[in-house]
Amino acid sequence: MGEIENKLIFPESIEFDETSAFDVPDFPQRSAKLKILDKKIKFPKGNFHLNDKKAIALNSFANHELLAIEMMACALLLYPHETEEQKKAKRGIIQSLKDEQLHLTLYKNRLEEIGYEFGDFPLSDFFWGHMKELKTFEQYFACMALTFEAANLDFASYFQGEFEKVDDQKTARILNQVLKDEISHVGLGVFYLNKWRENKSLWDYYTQNLNFPLTPARSKGQVLNKQARLKANLGEDFINNLINFEDNFRVTSRKQWR
Repeated sequence: MGEIENKLIFPESIEFDETSAFDVPDFPQRSAKLKILDKKIKFPKGNFHLNDKKAIALNSFANHELLAIEMMACALLLYPHETEEQKKAKRGIIQSLKDEQLHLTLYKNRLEEIGYEFGDFPLSDFFWGHMKELKTFEQYFACMALTFEAANLDFASYFQGEFEKVDDQKTARILNQVLKDEISHVGLGVFYLNKWRENKSLWDYYTQNLNFPLTPARSKGQVLNKQARLKANLGEDFINNLINFEDNFRVTSRKQWR
């Protein structure tokens, strides 16, 4: 089941069986080629006209999509679906999972076009490392939708521009597709957190459900894409709180971040 082809299968129909206990594994099951390793590789700061730099970036982007697929599949097994609202939330996750499968396929194919394969470079488990702590739908949406996927609103738009600078329109178009889909994924999390927050502000409810050591800084990239967040129904107050939030997270503490 760890083969990449199996992770790209989308069922023709979805049925909700009786919920049973599910223990989150330490690592998602993967083939040897895609094993998560302790070994790190430095993400390139530029020079994306060079195929090796481009391939390292694409390999990282593809791994993020695979981790998202694995976390979403885990969420379907982990959380209950005893009410219609819970089933509806899971149907939203299923649609996001389908989008992530498309993104992974696009990145994987682009790697092959430039002479590489997904898994040619070490793969991180950073996203998955938080899955065991996500005990509720609220914690899941705070982490996945409003943090990891919200950050990709910035990263996808930023790197789209970087690849356009080196006239790699194929990769830029993939990143533009990812950006468009991530807006709806963030919007899914916004919808449910707004539905469940009662008299709390969305910002307070979000931060309450975000497990340490994650902070809102993880939901930002090099350049904040405010327009994408507005399209995802994150309000001005939430976005202003996000802009003004600071900690020691290296990416968003850079002097050139704005």
